[in-house]
Amino acid sequence: MYEVDIQLDKVKLRRTLLKKRQLMSVAEWREKSDRICTTLQTLIHYDEAKTILAYFSFRQEPDLSPLFADTKYQWGFPRCVGNSLSWHVWQPGDWLQFNSYGISEPHPDAPTINPSEVDLILVPSVACDSRGYRLGYGGGYYDRLLSSPEWANKQTVGIVFDFAYLPQLPVETWDKPLKTVVSETGLTGKD
Repeated sequence: MYEVDIQLDKVKLRRTLLKKRQLMSVAEWREKSDRICTTLQTLIHYDEAKTILAYFSFRQEPDLSPLFADTKYQWGFPRCVGNSLSWHVWQPGDWLQFNSYGISEPHPDAPTINPSEVDLILVPSVACDSRGYRLGYGGGYYDRLLSSPEWANKQTVGIVFDFAYLPQLPVETWDKPLKTVVSETGLTGKD
């Protein structure tokens, strides 16, 4: 019974937060996204990183694209392959395609990134809580990624708008907390 309640709570919460995110004006979305980018640039792990995994904004997620022009970093972006994420090098001007979810992703022939190269993962989130737990879209892609040994100790930063930074989320046994959470009002966590 408890397992079902958690799932229903997550579904309802996800729906509510996605709707709230979609209702933001473009100007508000852009301004808050820009503030998140500015905050990210102050993180010590961000500044010291060489390879950063990120995401392309989807359904009005915080937009990190202003950061991607910085060639000081090697940027990696995910492709959904089966029920896993495959990470590929991408830089501005490289070709993108849409996957079955409608999310932009690098071309399958783009060079892949080995987990050992990765210094920082910027994790898209529907919501995050004060303990670092995140609510995603429900596919489990990032839960599986962060549970595997080669990814488990990477620096992770959940990216959310402040209204989606909550005191506590429903948590299941496979959920892995992120190290840091960044919103337009600042950062929290074990930076």
